[in-house]
Amino acid sequence: MSAVATNARGRSAISGAPWFTSIVTVVLLLAMLGIGGAVYPGFLSLQVIFNLLIDNAFLLVIAVGMGFVILSGGIDLSVGSVLALSTMISAWLLQNAHWPPLAVIALVLLLGACFGGAMGAIIHLFKLQPFIVTLAGMFLARGLCYLISVESITIDNPMFTAMSQTQVPIFGAFLSPSAIIAVVVLLVAIWLAHYTAFGRAVYAVGGNEQSAAMMGLNVGRTKVLVYALSGFCAALAGVLFSFYMLSGYGLHGQGTELDAIAAVVIGGTLLTGGYGYIAGALSGVLVLGAIQTLIAFDGTLSSWWTRIVIGALLFIFCVVQRVMGGRSKQ
Repeated sequence: MSAVATNARGRSAISGAPWFTSIVTVVLLLAMLGIGGAVYPGFLSLQVIFNLLIDNAFLLVIAVGMGFVILSGGIDLSVGSVLALSTMISAWLLQNAHWPPLAVIALVLLLGACFGGAMGAIIHLFKLQPFIVTLAGMFLARGLCYLISVESITIDNPMFTAMSQTQVPIFGAFLSPSAIIAVVVLLVAIWLAHYTAFGRAVYAVGGNEQSAAMMGLNVGRTKVLVYALSGFCAALAGVLFSFYMLSGYGLHGQGTELDAIAAVVIGGTLLTGGYGYIAGALSGVLVLGAIQTLIAFDGTLSSWWTRIVIGALLFIFCVVQRVMGGRSKQ
């Protein structure tokens, strides 16, 4: 009986999602690309489009994990620090301890999942606000970076170098291995969110935690798994960022948690939880990337305009979601 109720709740949450904002995001992305193509020659070349994904592959992976957290009604402020800690651990193990790269990656992913799962357990067991717990996790992970080293650690491992320099040809352009990994993570996450019992539980817990518990769902396990998944994605993003930068540094990923939240919200997921699409993380990330690319092509605007535009968009989308959400409840 509980399984049937869970299934029904999951379907209702998905069908009742604020699809309007998701469509607006796609339209906005197409408009930005169209304007860029009309104003700047070469803007619509396939390689420029692919570069949006190449440069933001790590952000897409973090946004996927953040999407699950927000859908569950929580927030995770530690992801940027976990990314930095992952780069530091990877760099130190590769350069100082001379570990095999695959063992380093496996350990980093395991540590990220355990770190996130521990925060989820604390949030559930002690009934604490996710904001406070993950804020503490953010400071903890960032501080651990400087216990390893206060300086940047350069990575010259052959496998990491190859992953950084490899170009996978596609229709005359190319994608990086990191971008392909990010797309695979997104596809797996979409399946996980919309076609599994875990995904239905995430929507149910985010929609109404008390109702989910009354339906027989294991709310505690769901929360732990959600934050473990977010920690795993943050650690994987750290690995991809290590490929991208070929270094580990305690200052890597500063503000990434805010970019991930912005991408998820702009992609159509409600900050209150229970409603949204994991696939929206892709459109949200591409919108952020398109803003940065437009400013780079212009050449006369300060990079701070990226933050200004993102802030304005985030404010508008939050207001729209609030208005649409209010109407849907009437």
